Amino acid sequence: MGIRAVVWDVDDTLFDYTTADREGMRAHLVAEGLLAGYGSPEEALARWREITDRQWARFAAGEVDFVTQRRDRTRVFLDRPGLTDAEADDWFQRYVTHYEAAWSLFPDVLPVLDALAASHRHAVLSNSSLTVQDRKLRTLGVHDRFEVILCAAELGVSKPEPGAFLAACEALALAPHEVAYIGDHPEIDGRGAADAGLLSVWIDRGGAYATLDPPAGPHRIASLSELPRLLGADTRFGAPSTFG
Repeated sequence: MGIRAVVWDVDDTLFDYTTADREGMRAHLVAEGLLAGYGSPEEALARWREITDRQWARFAAGEVDFVTQRRDRTRVFLDRPGLTDAEADDWFQRYVTHYEAAWSLFPDVLPVLDALAASHRHAVLSNSSLTVQDRKLRTLGVHDRFEVILCAAELGVSKPEPGAFLAACEALALAPHEVAYIGDHPEIDGRGAADAGLLSVWIDRGGAYATLDPPAGPHRIASLSELPRLLGADTRFGAPSTFG
C-alpha cells in the first residue's frame, strides 16, 4: 500500500525557526539594552542558542516542564538566578513579541503541501508544546493542512523516543511502515523515526547539522521538492499527484 501519511516536524522543517530566533533575539537585545555586555550581536545570539539547547535537553529528559525550561533559559542568560517566575515570564514574552514578528515558512513548504494534498494525509509531531505550535501554524496559515497535531509537552514523551513517533501513527490509525516522518535533526528526527519503523526523511537545509555524518536509516534531502519523488507521488513538483 506504500506511504499513506506524512508526519512533519515544525521548527526548521516547515518554519524557519533559526532565522526567526536570531532576528527576534537581536531585536529584543537591542530593545532591552543588553548588547553592550557582549563583544558582538553574534556572541550574544550564540550564548542564547547554547542556553536554549541545554535547557531544552533538560525538558526532553523529563527533568523540568515546558514553562520551567523557558524561565530557566531567561535566568541563565541574564545571569539572574533570583528572577521571579513573573519577571522571567515578562522578559520572555517581550522576546516572543520580536520573535513572532520574524516568523515565516520556508519557500518550499506550500508547494510540497499542495503537491501531496490529494495523495497523503498530513500530521505534525513536535518536541514543543501544543499551545506554541498550534498558534504558530495558525499564524503561518497552514494549521488546516494537518489533521493531527501532537506535541511532546502534552504527550509526555519526546523525540527521539519511539513512543513519540508511534503516538503519531496511532493517532492516524496507521502502521509505522505506512507513515513518513520529515524533520531537520539527523538524530532526534532522522534516526528516531527510522528506529520507530517509519520512513524517515532528514531535510538538510545546510544549517547547523550539515557537517554531520548522516546516521543510518534516514533518507537525506536538501529540499522538500525532492519529497514527492521519494514518496512515490507525481514527480512534477507542484502538480496534482495521482499516487494512491
